[in-house]
Amino acid sequence: MASAITLALLSSAYSNNALAQQTQADVEKISVIGSRLSVRSATETSAPVDIIDEAQLASTGALETAKALQMLVPSFNFPTSSITDGSDAVKPASLRGLSPDHTLVLVNGKRRHGTALVHLNGTMGRGSSNVDLNAIPVSAIKRIEVLRDGAAAQYGSDAIAGVINIVLKDQAGSGEVTASGGQTYEGDGEYYKAAINSGFRFADTGFVNFSVEQQHKNGTNRAGLDPRQQYNPVNGAPDPREASFNRLSHKVGDAAFKQQAVFVNAGYEYGSTEWYAFGGASHRESASGAFYRIAKDARNIPEIYPDGYLPEIAPESGDYSLTAGVKFDVADWRLDFSAGTGESSFKYYVNNSLNASFGPNSPTSAYAGELVNAEQNFNLDASKRYSFVNDSELVVSTGLSRRHNSYQINAGEQLSWRNYGYQNKAGGIQGFGGFTPESEVDESRHNTALYLELENALTDDFTWGAALRQEDYSDFGSDTSWKLSGRYQLTEKWAIRATANDAFRAPSVQQLYFSNLSTLFVADPQTGVLTPTESGTFNNISAVTRAIGQGDLKAESALSFSGGITFQGDDGFSFTLDGYRIELDDRVILTGSVSRADSTALADILGDSGANSVRFFTNAVDTTTQGLEAVVAYQWDAGLWGEWKTSFSAQYNDTDIDAIRVPALLDGLQSKLFDRVEQVRLTKANPHKGAVWSLTQDYKQLQTNLRFNYFGPYTIGYATGDKTYSGKTTVDISFHYELTDLLRFGFGANNLFDTYPDKQPEINSFNGIFIYPNTNAPFGFNGGSYYADLSYRF
Repeated sequence: MASAITLALLSSAYSNNALAQQTQADVEKISVIGSRLSVRSATETSAPVDIIDEAQLASTGALETAKALQMLVPSFNFPTSSITDGSDAVKPASLRGLSPDHTLVLVNGKRRHGTALVHLNGTMGRGSSNVDLNAIPVSAIKRIEVLRDGAAAQYGSDAIAGVINIVLKDQAGSGEVTASGGQTYEGDGEYYKAAINSGFRFADTGFVNFSVEQQHKNGTNRAGLDPRQQYNPVNGAPDPREASFNRLSHKVGDAAFKQQAVFVNAGYEYGSTEWYAFGGASHRESASGAFYRIAKDARNIPEIYPDGYLPEIAPESGDYSLTAGVKFDVADWRLDFSAGTGESSFKYYVNNSLNASFGPNSPTSAYAGELVNAEQNFNLDASKRYSFVNDSELVVSTGLSRRHNSYQINAGEQLSWRNYGYQNKAGGIQGFGGFTPESEVDESRHNTALYLELENALTDDFTWGAALRQEDYSDFGSDTSWKLSGRYQLTEKWAIRATANDAFRAPSVQQLYFSNLSTLFVADPQTGVLTPTESGTFNNISAVTRAIGQGDLKAESALSFSGGITFQGDDGFSFTLDGYRIELDDRVILTGSVSRADSTALADILGDSGANSVRFFTNAVDTTTQGLEAVVAYQWDAGLWGEWKTSFSAQYNDTDIDAIRVPALLDGLQSKLFDRVEQVRLTKANPHKGAVWSLTQDYKQLQTNLRFNYFGPYTIGYATGDKTYSGKTTVDISFHYELTDLLRFGFGANNLFDTYPDKQPEINSFNGIFIYPNTNAPFGFNGGSYYADLSYRF
C-alpha cells in the first residue's frame, strides 16, 4: 500500500521552520502521506501533516535523527534515559503521547523494520519496541513527513498515533561533505560527525545517491557523589580508604557511542517503467554504566575489585535493509511491485564486571547474548483514475501485501548466566545477566493483507476519501480496519477537515516471544531502598504464562476521530488547529513483577524455574487519549533586513485509563501486575503540553536560527509516591555564513541558558546519586551544549 504513495516533493523548498505551511504560490503540487490526491500545501490535506526538509534538520545541530525531530515537532517525544540497560543505546520515541510502537515508520513510502530490543527497565514505552530512527543518518535524509492521524487502513498495523515517512536524498551530479563537533558546557559529551553525500546519473534517466556517515560521542555524567560506606569496618573503625575513595562512582548520563552508516537510493526510468532500489546498513557500539557495586557488596570479589566496580553495558546494534521495486502501466492501471528485507540485531556485551559465583578467577567481561528481529515485505499495489460524477476523477487504489516476521534470542556465553556455586554468591555477569539457553527462541509469523482505497475531489471545494483493509495473521487471526476522511473549503482561505479511523496494532514478535531471567531492583515503598530479586520475563508461548491463564495475545484496536480548521493566506500566513480522540482497547503491556510470596498458585507454577517473580505481556488496559495541535506560520521579505520566517506550534494531550484486566488466576493482584507506577508511566510520563517557536532570518550570506522549545510538565511514579516535574523552556540559536558559493561555516548552542529539569525527591535519588530523573526526561539532563560545523558542496 505504502509503495503507491509518491511522496515526491518537486523542485520547491519548504520554509525553514519544521511546521510552517506554504502559500499556494510557492509550492508546486505534491503528494504526501495520507493521500494520493495532489495538493499544494499541508493545509490542503484532510489530516495534519508536518514536512521537515534537510535544511531544517541541519539547523537543529542535533547529532541524532530522533533528537532533531523532537526539536521540531512538539507531538514527537524522545526522552533521555540512563542506567536502563539496552534502552540507553536505543531510546524509545513516541507520537501524540502513545506508545513507541503505535507509530508506523516508512522509508521512501515502504515499511521500516523495528529494533530487536524490548524496553524493559522503567522507560517511557516499557514493554514496547520501536523503529530506531537514529540508525538512519541525517546526511541521507531529504525530508521527513509526519502524518499525525490514524492510518492503519492505509498502511497496516502500527499506524494508530500516526506515520513517519523518511524520504532519502535523490539528487545526482552534486554532493556535500560535512563535519561537525561539539560538547556540553560541563566539558563532557564531546562528539564529532563526518559525512559525505553524493550522487551521479547513468543512462540519462538513472541516478544513484549515497551517504556515508561516521559519528562518535563520549558519554556524559550528572551523577551525585556516593555517600555510602564502601568498605567493611576495620577493628570497629571506618576503613581508611573511605577518606580517599572517589565518590563519583556512578555514570548517570548519555551513553557513549560510535556509529557508522551507509545508505543508498537509486532509480531508473525507461519509458513509463520506473525501477527503484534503496537501503542501508548501520552499526553502533555503545557504552553505559549499571549500578556501582561497592567494595563490601556480596556481588563483589575483593580479590578482583578491592574498591568495588562499575559494570559497563556495551551493546552492539546493527540495522540492515534493502528494498527494490518496479512501477509500470498495465491497461491504464499503474502497478507497483516491491520486495524488501530488513534486520535489526542487538548484541549484549558486559565489561568491567565479574560473575561472583565463579570466584577470584572470574573473567571480567562476557558476551551476554543477542536479539534479532527480521522482516520481509512483498507488495503489489495498483491505482487507476476513473471518471466520476460532476466531471471529477475517482482515484481507486488497491493492493496485496505479504509480510514475514521472525525473532530470535541467542544465549550468551556460560559466564554471563551460569551460577558456579562459589560461596553461594549471585550467578551471572553483574550489570546485565546473560540470556540462558532456556531463553533461546527462534519463532516467526506471517500475515497477508488486502486493501482498497478511494479518493475523490468531488468539487473544487470538497474532497473525500475512504479506505478498507483486511489483514490475516498466522498467530492471532484476522483484523479489519477502515478510514473515512473529508475536507471542505469554506472560503478562499478557510477550510475544515475531519477523519474517522478504525485502526489496529498486531502484537509484535518481540512481545510474543521475548523471555529472560534477570536481576531487577525493587524499591521499598517506605524507604526507597533498592533490593535485587531474580525476575523472569516469560513469553506468550511459555508453560508458565499458559498455566497462569494468559492466552494468545490479541491485536490492539483503536477508534479515533480528528477534526480541524485551516487558514491559508496569500501573504505568507497560515494556521491550522486540529483536535483528536483515540479510544484504544486491549493495549499490550508488560506486567509488573508478581512474586512467589504473592500467590501460592504462582509459587507452584514457577516451581524450580529459578525465578522468584514473574512478569509477562498481556492485553490488560483500555485507554482514551485526547488532544489538540495548532500551527501558525508566517514568512515575509523585510527588504534590507533580509527574508524572515517564523512559526509557532503547540500540542496538548491527555490519556486516561478506562479499564484494567488481569488473568483470573491472579485476580486481586492488579496492584502488582499493573501498579500505580506503571499507570503513571502509561498516562503521564509524556509531557501533556509542548510548543516550539522558531525564527529564521536570511540576510545576504548570513542565516540566523532562533528556537524556543517548551516541554510541559510530566509525572514519574515512584514506589514512594508520584512526582510531577515542572515544564521547562530551552533556547537554541545558530549562525551560518556562506564563506563562498560552496563553503559554509556555522556554530550554535543548544539549551543556550543551561536549563536542567527539576531535581528528584531525595528519597528517590538513591542516596543523592540520581540528582535528576534518569528516565523520561524530555530534554535530558545534560544542560547546555555548543557546536560548530563546516560543509562543502561540490
